Amino acid sequence: MTENWLKTTLLMAAIIALFGVIGALLGGKSGMLLALMFGGAMNFYAWWNSDQTVLRMYNAQEVDANSAPEFYGMVAELAARAQIPMPRVYVIHEEQPNAFATGRDPEHAAVAATTGIMRVLDYRELRGVMAHELAHVRHRDTLISTLSASMAGAISALANFALFFGGRNSEGRAVNPLAAMLLALLAPLAASLIQMAISRSREFDADQGGAEISGDPLALAAALAKIEYVARGILLPQAEAHPETAQMMIINPLSGMGMDNLFRTHPLTEERIARLNAMARGY
Repeated sequence: MTENWLKTTLLMAAIIALFGVIGALLGGKSGMLLALMFGGAMNFYAWWNSDQTVLRMYNAQEVDANSAPEFYGMVAELAARAQIPMPRVYVIHEEQPNAFATGRDPEHAAVAATTGIMRVLDYRELRGVMAHELAHVRHRDTLISTLSASMAGAISALANFALFFGGRNSEGRAVNPLAAMLLALLAPLAASLIQMAISRSREFDADQGGAEISGDPLALAAALAKIEYVARGILLPQAEAHPETAQMMIINPLSGMGMDNLFRTHPLTEERIARLNAMARGY
């Protein structure tokens, strides 16, 4: 766990460094300072507003023990087993089977699941999925995921600004238009690769943590296999519009699979299932 936290810290530092590079190209030293200040402000905003921002983006509706007694009760039981505060519970009315957790810490967390995942999975499998999401909450992955998504989006905006308005190097000279174009193309790509590395390093821990919380590794393994199969061909419009949020989901929600191994936001599902099956043999 300590190794993953160190890796995540280094990866987030790399995203901040990208801010500095883009800022320097846009306006020399003063531009770099402004970009770093902008990055810090984005981090602060994401810290306090991460959960509501993402939940609004996905048109999530909060439910309680009266409106969704079985689902809400499932989350309550798992939260007690995980020894974390009860998170707020949301439902997203979309056909693609998926789920995610968000929030800056366990005291301000929320979990959400699509109506599609509730239809596709049986009770035991859905319980395994929600245990996985609560493991993210317990590990405090939700803050890192949202921060990396916010920063990746901001880097793309800065890079596009460089493309359309140009910039100046550290000597105050105008940046070559070709360099600005390369920056606009490569900076978001670099930010996405960093973000994906953060996500991949977290999913295995959440799978293990979720299996421990539920006490049923095979339930999550079966759920992952079923979601992976069913989700293909079913779009999640909000994820397509905001691909930086894809790494928050339990399964990659994006339809573009052309360079899957390089640009996956998640580890290979087969590898996740193999690890869960190995855990089950140890129970």
